[in-house]
Amino acid sequence: MSGPLQTAVPHEVEGGKLAVTGILSGIGWVEGNHIPGDNSTHWDVSNAQLFVQKTTGWWQFYLQGGAYNLPAVGTPFLSTSDTIKNLYGPFPQGYLKLVKGNFNAEIGALPTLIGAEYTFSFENMNVERGLLWNQENAVNRGIQLNETYKKLTASFSWNDGFYSNRYTWLTGSLTYAFNAANSLAFVGGGNAGAYAKNTLATPVALNNEQIYNLIYTYTKGPWVIQPYWQYTNVPTNAKIGIPKGASTNGGALLTTYNFKRGFSMAGRVEYISSTGSVSNGAVNLLYGPGSGAFALTLTPISRAA
Repeated sequence: MSGPLQTAVPHEVEGGKLAVTGILSGIGWVEGNHIPGDNSTHWDVSNAQLFVQKTTGWWQFYLQGGAYNLPAVGTPFLSTSDTIKNLYGPFPQGYLKLVKGNFNAEIGALPTLIGAEYTFSFENMNVERGLLWNQENAVNRGIQLNETYKKLTASFSWNDGFYSNRYTWLTGSLTYAFNAANSLAFVGGGNAGAYAKNTLATPVALNNEQIYNLIYTYTKGPWVIQPYWQYTNVPTNAKIGIPKGASTNGGALLTTYNFKRGFSMAGRVEYISSTGSVSNGAVNLLYGPGSGAFALTLTPISRAA
């Protein structure tokens, strides 16, 4: 995790076989020029979660349950209760992991392979996710295979994409670690089928897209520097309500610098644009067909000793 919030030190139970920890956090903000229908102020619980895991032996597991909120730049605020009800329920992630040497298989509700920012606010260096994250899926139900060979790590997943409960998505990642400080990852995925379901957790356009990332990560001393590029394409498919397809192209730079005495500064600069126009009836993937957006985020952090 690269985020400024941290869970408590895990408490070992069952003779050290299980590790239990959790996080409790709140969120409040005031904003100007908010999206119509939204409010200018918000206060809520952002995390009240419990984590139970087994990380040794040939079979392992991870369980996560509780309350959470997923604030993202450029989107209306959704209360924590509505987030749980309309997205991933009170148990958003949990999976069984089977391990043999450098190979493992995971089965259940898994974190996505897509993108450079994580799902939950406490995991991210900027807490609030960015514009590129809005194009990405977050929790996948399915099977994921992982293999590490020397400096190369490969993962492949068969899953339900944007929580559609229809297992037609395929995603994969390939990461090469040049050394302890530098790595480069290529990530790609998409829907091999087509599905007309349209909900908050399963937006019809995004659930029928293809998406690709190229992510470079530098971590050394006080610095974390992570530029990444992202491309998405939603094909035309009138049968599922997409009369004219469109694509997005974007890039972001994520950084963190850790000062002494528990202070750090995180930042993010990003830009994304979409194709199409209102006149040709293209699907809306951003703020209207053919729109673009720029965002700059700074997150000062102070940690207690």
